Amino acid sequence: MSAVKKAGFVTPAAQRAAWEALLEKQLGEEGFIITSCEVSRDGPWRIEVFGDGDAGLVEAAIAAAAQALGIAEPDWTWEELPDIDWVAENQRSFRPFAVGPFWVHPSHVAEGRPAGLLPLRIDAGLAFGTGTHATTRGCLELLATLDPSETANAVDVGCGSGILAIAMAKLWQRPVLGGDNDAEAVAVAEENAGLNGVGDLCRFVVSSGLAAPELTTHAPYDLIVANILAGPLVDLSESFAAAVRPGGRVLLSGLLVEQAALVLSTYARRGLTFERRLDLETGGAWWRSLLLRRD
Repeated sequence: MSAVKKAGFVTPAAQRAAWEALLEKQLGEEGFIITSCEVSRDGPWRIEVFGDGDAGLVEAAIAAAAQALGIAEPDWTWEELPDIDWVAENQRSFRPFAVGPFWVHPSHVAEGRPAGLLPLRIDAGLAFGTGTHATTRGCLELLATLDPSETANAVDVGCGSGILAIAMAKLWQRPVLGGDNDAEAVAVAEENAGLNGVGDLCRFVVSSGLAAPELTTHAPYDLIVANILAGPLVDLSESFAAAVRPGGRVLLSGLLVEQAALVLSTYARRGLTFERRLDLETGGAWWRSLLLRRD
């Protein structure tokens, strides 16, 4: 395995969320992980990009993001990190938490589940989605508000670690489909479903959006869930609208609050109307989860 490298630069707090979204869009599928931390209270933030890819990819992404923001390219550093199992380090820092009717925990912490909560065992790994981010938490909370009788046929698009599909399978005790364009994420999702005792209920496939035959043949859906990014959500709006039944719902997340108007207007043109929303914060940025209903 190639050594992990890190790029880093400092940005004003007001630009942090936009930097993260732009870099995630350009580098996420290349296997890079984008993080940020506050340098000082009410001060600038440091953006960091981790991965084993080429520095040229990162350089191009930073330059493109700066151009999109209309600002000068920041001074950034590039360094090779010590040979440490970073996944294991991340796992050790992951602590259980409650969200909606769920108790999300890593495999090495199985004790202490609050009474009445459904356990979701998810380890930090190569696939996105331990549940800690505001977008995933928003989806989990909104899923718990749905009437089970109206969610018989559900699909998780861009499933990552599989946490949302697994949550639906455990909450409603029925089959759920999931798809991701990353084969490694699909393998992780399948493993996580087995570890959560719903391997027989969850079916994951490699798919770009809903394009895989296994997903197109199951339409129309009662519920489409997609926790990705605002850009892809806009791009997928036509296919989602065509694949959800009249009266069915689409649950969207992965968008900043300031991106919600564009997403809403796009889906409104496809015949999906706003039902409710949930705004939650992660790392100083506010993220919105949207529940829409097909007319």
